[in-house]
Amino acid sequence: MIVDGRKLAAVLGDKTAKAFAKQLEIHTVSDLLQHYPRRYSKRGELTPLIGLPLGEMVSVVGEVVSSTSRRLKGRSGTLLEVIVTDGSERISLAFFNQHWRQNELHAGARGLFSGKIGSFSGKLQLTHPDYELFDQEIDPSAAKAWADLPIPIYPATGSLTTWKIQKSIAIVLESCAPFEALLPESLLKQRNLMRLSEAISMIHKPQVESDWMKARDSLRFHEAMILQLKLLQSRRASQESGAEIRTPGELLGVLDKSLPFELTDGQREVGAQIEKDLGSGVPMHRILQGEVGSGKTLVALRAILVTAESGGQSAFLAPTEVLASQHFRSITQMLGPDLTAMLGVRLLTGQMPAAEKKRALLDLASGKCLLAIGTHALISDQVQFFDLGMVVVDEQHRFGVGQREALKAKAKTAPHVLIMTATPIPRTLAITVFGDLDVSSLTELPAGRQQIETHVVQLSNPGLVSRIWQRVAEEVSQGHQAFVVCPRIQAQVSEDGQEEPALEGEVEPAAAEEVYQSLKLNPALTGIRIGLLHGRLSSEEKASVMDAFAANEIQVLVATTVIEVGVNIPNATAMVILDADRFGISQLHQLRGRVGRGNHQGLCLLVSAALPESIAMQRLQAVSKTLDGFKLSEIDLEIRGAGDVLGNMQSGGKSQLKLLNVVKDADLIADSRNIAVELETGGLSDSLIAVVQDSFAEGLTRS
Repeated sequence: MIVDGRKLAAVLGDKTAKAFAKQLEIHTVSDLLQHYPRRYSKRGELTPLIGLPLGEMVSVVGEVVSSTSRRLKGRSGTLLEVIVTDGSERISLAFFNQHWRQNELHAGARGLFSGKIGSFSGKLQLTHPDYELFDQEIDPSAAKAWADLPIPIYPATGSLTTWKIQKSIAIVLESCAPFEALLPESLLKQRNLMRLSEAISMIHKPQVESDWMKARDSLRFHEAMILQLKLLQSRRASQESGAEIRTPGELLGVLDKSLPFELTDGQREVGAQIEKDLGSGVPMHRILQGEVGSGKTLVALRAILVTAESGGQSAFLAPTEVLASQHFRSITQMLGPDLTAMLGVRLLTGQMPAAEKKRALLDLASGKCLLAIGTHALISDQVQFFDLGMVVVDEQHRFGVGQREALKAKAKTAPHVLIMTATPIPRTLAITVFGDLDVSSLTELPAGRQQIETHVVQLSNPGLVSRIWQRVAEEVSQGHQAFVVCPRIQAQVSEDGQEEPALEGEVEPAAAEEVYQSLKLNPALTGIRIGLLHGRLSSEEKASVMDAFAANEIQVLVATTVIEVGVNIPNATAMVILDADRFGISQLHQLRGRVGRGNHQGLCLLVSAALPESIAMQRLQAVSKTLDGFKLSEIDLEIRGAGDVLGNMQSGGKSQLKLLNVVKDADLIADSRNIAVELETGGLSDSLIAVVQDSFAEGLTRS
């Protein structure tokens, strides 16, 4: 939003610039000026000490109650202990071999103290904190203004304290020329907002509380507008290139007649939207979101057949081999042998036999294969398409923008793109992150889909814990099957193969290999056939296990999140998720969707040692109370915060949003979208175009 690309070293010196780059990833003047305060304190008000988070960096305004220096027992040196208060609670500051600080840290001294919150003998403590004391002698006539002057508290690190950041920003502001106005003066006046230059100055150097509040509102509006204009530019850029017109024909009719069920109203509606896109001559860029089991794959398959009618090829990209193989089986089953042969459907994964891969590559290059289903292998340089007309990406959050673009680049003309997700996206998040895509939603489940009963089982209740495996055995005795999901493969190995040692004092999370061995010895599961599935198995081993589970040769499958999406076993009715608090809301909802897919009600047990009042337990309770994925997505956003969610869903790296909150600022985001469309239609100023283009280019670079 602020265009000042000067390197910090030119303004602050090389040493300070390196510290900002290393500790806060701040490299330019623009970066630093957009490092906004997280809150404001006043010299006349002490910071409440109750509820300070252990292990985190904090900055507090406090008053010294006492300071005592004593020699350490059993070793040389001294300890200076300073007690600071907020008027009711107290915190101690510990300084080793720095007794000289007692001269300034005397009773009555007031200042800003910054450090990592720890605990010693049950009391809050800051060890060797940085601090900056306030002036003790104040002109009485200026006392009130001094006490009320807001102190910006910045996101800081151990060596880059909030006041060091404040002083650096003050130096930078003095070196800056006024920033050029971006938004029309009339628009800002209409909303009683500040110009960009004034807002930047006031958010960092407010004189009264109302200064930073108005500055924050003004910058938030600027940010919303720049973001929406950027998304509109991205959308326009994608539409400027033409696309092959694809219209429905005989192939789609054959599929629809062969289906043993009626399409839902939602599937028909979304199908009509997609057919309109395919026939428009403009590349489709649509995201299809829907509940687990809502029939997204069938909607995508119908679009693939429309593309194939005129000889166009489609690439169906899945994040894992298990999911790609599952899609291959389910799609060929839906198509039937005749349509499968007509389309020359091929599976392409990284670990498939060389001869089979060679045949698939030849069929793709010659145009004999009109539908390729695969993993990242589809993106490799070896893969060439004769006429790639459509790209379908399943579980889009598993892929970076660059990977999707690499696949699109294999087309001779811009292909149509359909992105699918079973992680419903809140309305405001969709506007914010996917504003350059059209959004379609499937909210109804196919007829016959069963309800899933979900319960939280706390490890502190041994009676309920012992009942878990009896309950699994009961499901198996009725001819059904069950999943047991673990967060790790081995004690210190995650699903992606990374070593993740437990922190000191932390209980090791459930590991699939160990749980598998223990369940084979569990008396409640005697005689039950148990299998194991995780990401470290070879492709052949994974396929063998899944085939055995699908055939009910395995009755209980111990697995990691490799079964999170796409696995369809209608006979599976029960799922036990161990250490469920280690998964997010969306992931739990996805996992749960693997059961209740047949004629019998599903059961999901969320096992956790999380404390009753913890945020982790809030997540589990939310999942247990509703099966509505869209409602859960809103709850997830509220609990996790926008930054966390956006960090995962954007092009990679940190969230680009600085002040906007997609929950609290829902109305502003929607309003800015409409204003952005009007501004773009009426023509943008050169300075605004430059900022939007810079932001657009930055997004492409990050992707």
